[in-house]
Amino acid sequence: MNLSSAGVTASDHEGPAILSVGEVARRSGITVSALHFYERQGLIESLRTPGNQRRYARAVLRRVAVIRVAQRMGVPLAEIAEALQDLPSGRTPTQADWAALSARWRHALDARIQGLTQLRDQIDGCIGCGCLSLKVCPLRNDGDCLAEDGPGPHFR
Repeated sequence: MNLSSAGVTASDHEGPAILSVGEVARRSGITVSALHFYERQGLIESLRTPGNQRRYARAVLRRVAVIRVAQRMGVPLAEIAEALQDLPSGRTPTQADWAALSARWRHALDARIQGLTQLRDQIDGCIGCGCLSLKVCPLRNDGDCLAEDGPGPHFR
């Protein structure tokens, strides 16, 4: 998409409607390479100048903010991309958009918090005594019964 076909115009009170990749990086606090990566993953879109330089609609700043917050919550980029597909790319995500997105991720975040809390509470007793007692250790996997839960460590 090029600038003339995008139909993006500037408004005096809002600042420029089109931002360079460097300006987006500076204002969003992420690197230019991260912006390029987000674009390759389909999370954001850029416009191209006649000289093939990337330009972004100002709305991308809010979109990048949504991506960053979701990443901090531990949401994988694939899930973020899937959720953002429901939003129009040329519009700034609204408060209602964020409410829908965050509700979508809340259950997974709650489960992650519960798992980390359980890990924190159990690991003190296990490491605290140093014996790794087979009778009370939550890391013990008698008869490989935790294999059904998938790969990696599991806690009871």
